[in-house]
Amino acid sequence: MGQKEERKRNIKLTIEYDGKKFGGWQKQPTKLNIQGEIEQAIKAITGEDIELNASGRTDSGVHSLGQVANFKTNSNIEIEKFAIAINSKLKKSIVIKKAEEVGKDFHARYNCKGKKYRYIINNSYQGTAIYRDLECHIPQKLDVQKMKEAIKHFEGEHDFKAFRASGTSSKNSVRNIYKTEIKQEGERIIIELTGNGFMYNMVRIIAGTIVDVGMGKIKPGDIPEILKSKDRNKAGKTLPPHGLYLVEVYY
Repeated sequence: MGQKEERKRNIKLTIEYDGKKFGGWQKQPTKLNIQGEIEQAIKAITGEDIELNASGRTDSGVHSLGQVANFKTNSNIEIEKFAIAINSKLKKSIVIKKAEEVGKDFHARYNCKGKKYRYIINNSYQGTAIYRDLECHIPQKLDVQKMKEAIKHFEGEHDFKAFRASGTSSKNSVRNIYKTEIKQEGERIIIELTGNGFMYNMVRIIAGTIVDVGMGKIKPGDIPEILKSKDRNKAGKTLPPHGLYLVEVYY
């Protein structure tokens, strides 16, 4: 620590990954994981055992377009070459999109101000062979207009206790969702949520509730009451992980 720690460079990574074959971001001894793969790749090029700090963990099967992580290193590799060097040691399902040298106090998790998540639904009758692991297939025709009405009720600061998975370690379930959006692109329905933080399975439960609205099981106007109830049983089901993407992390 001390002077040696002070001299270390702090490297920020922006990371894209296809999560379908991974047991999530977090390092674990018995499952293939993204954190462990990147740490091993960094060790291969620097010779150092480093600790990668992420903006947050993504679950098994969840994808990322813009996960952010940082690590400290004594390596003299030019910053322009860092991403290329790490990528040369990684599986093709993980790509370092950008490496930047940042101030020594930057921490990917503690400095995070917000995140944007996207959930992709394939609403065609037959589904897709090519994108089956990258979007959630729901064959029943969904009422997108009602879904758009419903999602606006999630904007603002609320207690999202009804929209968190049982077993969530987070004690405080109050979160602020800054922006919600639903777009339809052909047979795909894209749900986007931007907020200051999201609990375990929260986005997938919100998406499942919005799908129930699209199916006519829940009315758009029921959402405020479900939020007030703080009762997980009143919200929709948890949609599968392969339709979910961490799009961007804000600092």
